[in-house]
Amino acid sequence: MADAKNPVIVCVDDDPDVLRAIARDLRRRYGDAYRVLRADSGAEALDAVRELAGKNEPVALVLSDQRMPGMDGVGLLSEVANLTPKTKRVLLTAYADTDAAISAINDSRVDYYLLKPWDPPEAKLYPTLDDLLADWKANHRPGYGGLRLLADRWNADAHRLRDFLSRNNVPYRFEDVERDAEAGALAEGAGLPLVILEDGDRLEAPSARDLAARIGLRQEAERAFYDLAIVGGGPAGLASAVYGASEGLKTVLLEREAPGGQAGTSSRIENYLGFPAGLSGADLARRGVAQAERFGVEILAPVEVSGLRTDGPYKILQMSDGREISCAALMLATGVDWRKLPASGAPEFEGRGVYYGAAMTEAMGCKDQHVVVVGAGNSAGQGALHFADYADRVTVLVRGDDLAKSMSQYLVDRIEAHERIDVRLNTEVQSCDGDGHLQRVCLADCRTGATETFDCSYLFVFIGAAPHTDWLPPEIVRDERGFVRTGPDLRDGDLDGWPLERDPFLLESSVPGVFVAGDVRHESVKRVASAVGEGSVAVAFVHQHLAAL
Repeated sequence: MADAKNPVIVCVDDDPDVLRAIARDLRRRYGDAYRVLRADSGAEALDAVRELAGKNEPVALVLSDQRMPGMDGVGLLSEVANLTPKTKRVLLTAYADTDAAISAINDSRVDYYLLKPWDPPEAKLYPTLDDLLADWKANHRPGYGGLRLLADRWNADAHRLRDFLSRNNVPYRFEDVERDAEAGALAEGAGLPLVILEDGDRLEAPSARDLAARIGLRQEAERAFYDLAIVGGGPAGLASAVYGASEGLKTVLLEREAPGGQAGTSSRIENYLGFPAGLSGADLARRGVAQAERFGVEILAPVEVSGLRTDGPYKILQMSDGREISCAALMLATGVDWRKLPASGAPEFEGRGVYYGAAMTEAMGCKDQHVVVVGAGNSAGQGALHFADYADRVTVLVRGDDLAKSMSQYLVDRIEAHERIDVRLNTEVQSCDGDGHLQRVCLADCRTGATETFDCSYLFVFIGAAPHTDWLPPEIVRDERGFVRTGPDLRDGDLDGWPLERDPFLLESSVPGVFVAGDVRHESVKRVASAVGEGSVAVAFVHQHLAAL
C-alpha cells in the first residue's frame, strides 16, 4: 500500500466495473508512489479533492469519465482546476464524445483526454499519464526539503536566483525576511539574498555560478575534444543535441543560464505539434534535457562562452573562466534575449517590479494586483493569460493599432474574451517610478502624446529580441542586427575567405563547420517548432561536414 504521505491520484466513474478496472490499472503502475482513490460520482470526487486540499495533501492527477449523472467529467475537472490549479486533469471518454473532449481542452483547462477502452494500458494509458505525472512532479514544490532562499520581496538578485533555480528544476523555498519573523532573524546581519543549503551551510549573496557549483550542477566538461559542441540550450540546441548524440556523435551542450532558452520561460506553448493541451516552456525544456541525457549528451550549465577561434578544421571555444573546449563541428543555437524597455527609470527597477519574459516565479506575488504586460507577440499573449489566473487585472500594452498583426488568432480571441484582461492599443510605457521597487508607470498615447499615470507594481516586458552574438569573431558574418547569416543568405562578399570548393550548406555560417539554428539565425521563423526543426536538420549537414574532414 502507498505511503499515507504520497500524493494522490483520483479516478472517477459511475460504472462500478469501469471504476474497478481503472483503479486496478492505476495501482499496478503507480501504487508505490501515489495513493489511488476512487469516486463513483463527480460530487464525491470534488468533496475528496476539497478535503485533501484542506489538509494540504497534494493531488497529482484526477482522471474522470465524461458521462456521469449530476456532474459530468468536464464540470468536475473545471472545479478541480479552481480548487487545485496544479493538478493534472484527464477526461476519459468514448469516441462519440471527442468533440466535447477537445472543447474541454480549449475552454475548461483539461490537460488531456483518453478514449475508452484503454487496453492495453501499456500502450494507451500509461505513456500519457507518465508524461503528465512527470510534469506535475517537476513543478511540485513540497513544503519541506530543498534549499531555503531568504531575501525581501523586491530583491533583484534574489529574483535572478529564484528564476535560475526554477528553470533548472532545483527545489527551493523562498522566505520573505520582511514578512516572516523567523526568516528575518535567520538573515539578520547577513548579505542578501541568503541561501541555506540542505546541510545547513549558508551562502551570502552568491552568484548563480557559485550556487550551481554547490548544488551539483555540472559545469566541467569530461573531455577536451568533441565531435559536436552546441552553444545554447534552447529548443534548437536541445534538438541538435538529441539528434547528434543519438547518431553517435560525442556531443556537449553549453548553456549560460538554464536549458530551455527564451522558450523555457514561456508560461504556455499551445501550438506545438503533439501537445493538444499545450505545455509550459519549463516542461518542454525538462523533457528535452531528459531525452538528451538519455543519449549521453553532456550538458554544462551555467557556463558562459566568451570567445571562439579556429585551428585548421577545428573550433576552440573559450569560457569566461579561461577553460577551453575543442570540437570538429560547432552548432550556434544561442537564441535571443528580450530587448530592454526604452522607458525612463526601467533599468532601476529591473528585478524589482520590471521583469523580462514571463518570470513565473513572480506569479504568486501578483495575487490581487494590477499587472501590466508590454508586447504584442505570442509570448506576451500567453504571459497575459497566465498572470490573469493570479492578478485582479491585467493590462496589455500594444504600440500598434491591431493586436492580431503579430499574435496568433487563437490567443487574440482568448484575450479579448477574458474578463480580467484589457488591451490598450497605440500605447507605450514612458517612465517607471517608485521607492525601492516599481510602484507607478506613466503611459503615453503613441498618436497624441497624451500621458496617464497609474499605480502598478508588476510590469512584464515582451518587446522583441536581440541576438547574443557579440562574442563571435568577425569571420562569422552577421547582419546589421547581429543575427548570423547562413547558406543562401550569405552574400558574395561574405565568402571571400571561404576555403572549400563546395558552397556553404543550408544552415552553415561563413566559417566551415560552424552551423546555426533557431532564433539567432538571420531571417529565421521565431517559433519553437521551427527552432526544433532547424536544430534537427542541421545535424545532417554536420555529418556531411565531418565525413569530408
